[in-house]
Amino acid sequence: MYSRSSEPVRFERDCPAVLVPQGDEVNLPAGSVGYITQALGGSYTVFVEGNLFRIAGSDADALGKEPPEPLRLPEGADDEAVEQLVWKQLRTCFDPEIPVNIVDLGLIYEVHLLPADAGQRMIEVKMTLTAPACGMGDILVDDVRSKLEMIPTVAEADVELVFDPPWNRTMMSEVARLETGML
Repeated sequence: MYSRSSEPVRFERDCPAVLVPQGDEVNLPAGSVGYITQALGGSYTVFVEGNLFRIAGSDADALGKEPPEPLRLPEGADDEAVEQLVWKQLRTCFDPEIPVNIVDLGLIYEVHLLPADAGQRMIEVKMTLTAPACGMGDILVDDVRSKLEMIPTVAEADVELVFDPPWNRTMMSEVARLETGML
């Protein structure tokens, strides 16, 4: 779901949030008012008192929204089915300021599925940022890790932030370049 408009919102309960782009964790009190400026990948970017904040999908109820449905895999799903779900999950990860997922932005360099104990899997990801000094780097890494660890049979996701090769706009998909006006 993507919202280009500014939907008014009143927080129904105290809610953890991340200040954009600094990446500082804060708590927005119940009764705070603002606007949802972006709703993508199950998380929300809200504008409150002159600042942007990122709200995790698991806290959607604080905004009066439904949290995302739990992920499912067919019984006995093979690595290919898991990998398809991995890429689907990666496409739910967004920079709070850019309405394009991190896969189409070209931020994912490598994904590897590895066997773990008791039929579980481990996922290794190498990703980058559009700018090395991005204050949201740790937040995006945590978002990737937590969304991949929601996948049934995934015991652990190891997400490494790398800057070689440096990201540039040619790594973006054509759709991403069109969406951001970088054709």
